[in-house]
Amino acid sequence: MTKISKTEIEKCIFIVRKQKVMLDSDLARIYGVETKALNRAMKRNSDRFPPDFMFQLNEKEAEFLRYQFGTSKVGRGGRRYLPYVFTEHGALMLANVLNSDIAVEASIQVVRDCTRNFSQKNWNLIIEIHTQLYSTD
Repeated sequence: MTKISKTEIEKCIFIVRKQKVMLDSDLARIYGVETKALNRAMKRNSDRFPPDFMFQLNEKEAEFLRYQFGTSKVGRGGRRYLPYVFTEHGALMLANVLNSDIAVEASIQVVRDCTRNFSQKNWNLIIEIHTQLYSTD
């Protein structure tokens, strides 16, 4: 599989409903799976994808994308449904539910990056919250 550059990934990010999102088809390409498989995995794990992680575009938004990015029209070999888009949280969750080498690698890398970026203060806060939530006192 071909590794996709950071620049190419950044070109796939756009704003919809005041949120930075990526199309299901772009994420499928990045993770090395078919769009159909990506959407199937998302639907099988729908409880992991609340509205702030992903949503389906409406007809007006999808039409705008067709004009902006040249996506094909229904009936001309293109999509037969309105595309889904994923926020950064949704893109990460997809990496956790997809079964591809690239998705697994991406998920591991994000966890490593996050743990490197946590300061001791963050860990102390997490421990404090966990203690408050699960205290047996």
